[in-house]
Amino acid sequence: MPRKGENLYKRKDGRWEGRYILGYAAQGKAKYGYVYAKTYTEAKRRLNECKAGNLLKAAPAKPCRVEEALRLWETYIRNRVKESTYARYAFLIRRHILPAFGQRPLDSMNAYVVEQWTEHLLREGRLDGRGGLSPKTAADILAVLKSVLAYARENGYTSGCHLETLPIKRQAREMRVLSAWEQKKLENVLLTDTDPIKMGVLLCLYSGLRVGELCALRWENLDLSAGILRVSQTMQRVQNTQQGAAGKTRVILTEPKSGCSRRIIPLPGFLAERLAGYQAPPRAFFLTGQENCFVEPRAVQYRFQKYVREAGLEDVNYHALRHTFATRCVELGFEVKSLSEILGHANVNITLNRYVHSSMELKRTNMEKLQLAVSR
Repeated sequence: MPRKGENLYKRKDGRWEGRYILGYAAQGKAKYGYVYAKTYTEAKRRLNECKAGNLLKAAPAKPCRVEEALRLWETYIRNRVKESTYARYAFLIRRHILPAFGQRPLDSMNAYVVEQWTEHLLREGRLDGRGGLSPKTAADILAVLKSVLAYARENGYTSGCHLETLPIKRQAREMRVLSAWEQKKLENVLLTDTDPIKMGVLLCLYSGLRVGELCALRWENLDLSAGILRVSQTMQRVQNTQQGAAGKTRVILTEPKSGCSRRIIPLPGFLAERLAGYQAPPRAFFLTGQENCFVEPRAVQYRFQKYVREAGLEDVNYHALRHTFATRCVELGFEVKSLSEILGHANVNITLNRYVHSSMELKRTNMEKLQLAVSR
């Protein structure tokens, strides 16, 4: 059901449904009442009347510390998100939220306290003393805290802290895209003394694969006779959340970034021919040719930086290959819907807004079309 406003939904039958808390069970779980109306305005009016009327007196909210609310939320969320996502949440909680607020009473949290804390994260939040966290990381931490506080309120715990109006400004970072000349220099390095990792980098440059998808790629995912590649897994190094684990992090194979990331990519003919020279048994990893031996993303990124230096390029990270692929495709006149599916995006807006960067050469070519129109 489409949602509009707090606890107001439009049902499939066209009516609006409002939900409010009637009270709490003995275990603290909320019990809800519902109102229905033909319009949003009427549903909101009825919902406000029910809340104000206090038709069934709710049990007193329960006090607790932030640490307890965090523990309850982690238990709730663990089986509802991917393992890598849960590991990320757990890391942010233990690294940033628990040290700052763990022993604080939940009902003493307020927007001003959290705002001052987020400003501290942006100024000097890194534990190594080298400055502040990135706006993205700070926004991720704040999103977790918002979710924890909302979950605590829903389950009858005392919390008057609402952070919906506390955003963190995130400036769009200009993504590095290789020019056609820079791409040629990099390809010359990759095609000299080529090995499986160099071939893997070349594959990413001509298919838009993410580095984790490349590392998880097995030969059974490649059908060179048909000229296609199937993306079904990704490889990640995540924080180790298991009790008594030997290391702080571990490498996992998991589902791709999203459902749309499971995809089939047609391969250019020249690339399929080159890949044939490295073919290994079906279950073997592409980068090693062995079934039980893999190369993790961090190692591939280190090798990639070596190739970048050999090519005489600067400020190029691995993800620039994906942006470069998308930009080249648009320059060559690719149909955008097809490109979006090759990249594994949910819709074409993501492709156009985030992954397509118009070069000066392309801008100049398009501007010259105006001259051609005038001369007719």
